[in-house]
Parts: sequence; C-alpha cells; structure tokens
Amino acid sequence: MARYVEGLVPPVTFSLIAGGHSNLTFGAVDSPGRRYVVRRGPLGASGGGAHDMGREHRIISALHPTLVPVPRPLALCEDVSVNGGSFYVMERVDGAVLDNVEAADVNLADPGARRRAGEQLVDVMADMHRIDVDAVGVGDAARRDAFLERQIKRFTGMWERNQTRDLPTMTALPDRIAGLAPPQRHTGIVHGDYRIGNVMVDAQGDLVAVLDWELWTLGDVLADLGFLLNNWYEPNDPNPQVFMETAPTVTGEFGSRAEVIERYARRTGFDVSAVDYYRGFQHWRMAVLAEGVKKRYESAQMATSEVDFDHLNRRVLDLADLAEHHLDRYALAR
Repeated sequence: MARYVEGLVPPVTFSLIAGGHSNLTFGAVDSPGRRYVVRRGPLGASGGGAHDMGREHRIISALHPTLVPVPRPLALCEDVSVNGGSFYVMERVDGAVLDNVEAADVNLADPGARRRAGEQLVDVMADMHRIDVDAVGVGDAARRDAFLERQIKRFTGMWERNQTRDLPTMTALPDRIAGLAPPQRHTGIVHGDYRIGNVMVDAQGDLVAVLDWELWTLGDVLADLGFLLNNWYEPNDPNPQVFMETAPTVTGEFGSRAEVIERYARRTGFDVSAVDYYRGFQHWRMAVLAEGVKKRYESAQMATSEVDFDHLNRRVLDLADLAEHHLDRYALAR
C-alpha cells in the first residue's frame, strides 16, 4: 500500500468493517491518521465472478468521474502472494448506511433528510442506468443482450442444485417467467443489489456513495428497478419478512413505491410499464437464493446456533408467492 497509494505513510492498522460469505471490507488507517478502505474476496475464494476484485475496481474507476457517486479508487493489487487474494484500496467516504430502521433513527432523524435520501436513491440509479457504457470504458465487460434469458437459465440451474424439497410453484415459475418476458428495451449498467442498505448518505440525506458492486453486469436495467421496489417496504405492507432486515422506508418518510416508479420514469424517459414483471422476476430470483441459504444451514455449512429454521423455510414460500402475485398483475395488464 505504501508503494502504490500516494501519500500513505506506514505503519497501517486494519479493522474488519463487514465480512461473511461475501467479499470482505476492511478499514485502514495510516500513521498520520488518513483513512482508507480495502476490499478483497472471502478467504479461500477463487477470485472469479462476484469475488473478482479487478472487476469491482474497474466499475468504480469507470463511474468515479460520472454523476454516480462511488468511493475514489486508489490502487489494485492482483498479486495473490501479498495476502492470499487480490484486493483494492479506495478512499473512505464519510456517511451512514441505512440498512434498517434503527440506523435511520440514529443517522437521519430529520424527515426532510429522509425524503431527500429516498429521492437521491432513485435519481442516482436513474443516472447510472443512462450512462453510455462504451463511453466510460466498460462496454466489453460483459454480454449485454438476452439478459433475462441468461438469468433465468442461471437461476433455474441454481434451484435444481440447491432445492431441499418439492415445491411445485418454484418448479413452474421459470417457464412462466420466460414466457412472459418483455423485450429488453433499456440496456446499461445493472448493479444487481441496488437498495437503500447498499448506499451511504450524509446528514442532509445526500447520497455520497454506492457500495457493493460485486454483482454488477451489463443488461436490462429494469431488473434493478424491480429489485429496489421489492426492498422498498411501505408502512401498510403485510411484510412477510422475506429479508433479514426491514428497510427504513417502512416509516413512510422516504417516499412510496409509486413515487419511486414515477420519479425514475421521469428522470430516465424509460418505459416502465412492465415493472410488475421485473418485481416478479426478482422475487423468484431471491427465492432461489434463499433456498440455497436454507440448504447451507441445514447441512451445517454455516453456523446454526441462532438460526430460525422456520423463517428460512417460510421465506422461500413467501418469495415464491410474491413472484406469482406480480406476474399475475403483469399478465392481466398486458
């Protein structure tokens, strides 16, 4: 780091910011007290796919000069002999991650700031989706066409490998999703996990950084809109707790889903009439992932001392029901 990060003065102290089965994030502080962030893949990971640090570094390097706020990239190390895996260094951004109601209460108490944070979340996603991928140098990073077709094939295979019981709804959903798929009208950068818990905001509600780029790709950008809406809990939702944390939007002070759709459509000029399809697709996608989590816990691949197995079981069923609900709405509206 001292060799490649300009101005850094050793010794450097490190502390884990976030970790688990995804990529690991460390805080780093040098001798004069300057703060940095280091990202690397999970211990023992091969470095491919979502754990490819060069790929993450590439997208934030491409986006840093644009309207999409990301931490400034400082250096990339792909020599695995240094610490056992590739990693990159970026600036540390001052802000808060509002990944639950309590975090919003502590960091963003003002209703006006909450409203602004909700609007900024939509505006930044819209700006990201309108970026010319060739102009920012990532046009060759992934295949752009047939996004839904490729995703359906991938997640169907994932379900077949990870399913723990016979669920007729989940067996039938891939064919239904494929049969209802709208044409890919708007192609660009797809974050893959865009929600309020994966951005940082300042005390005024301004979005200062979009984080967690491990799933980014090129393709149908409306997949991000569907995912954001599915994570945008509202006060009157039956709220089946399909996610581990309830998004702070449940307070109603960040705006409504209807306002998200209207604001996104106005800022992008995109046709969003198929939004229910994308919500159904994303609920099915999350059901597949949730079944994989259930299987890992049940096979003792993950610690089980504080696991609610009833929740793990019910979550897959709730997500499948939600997928069917939105696909029904889309089919009726066509």
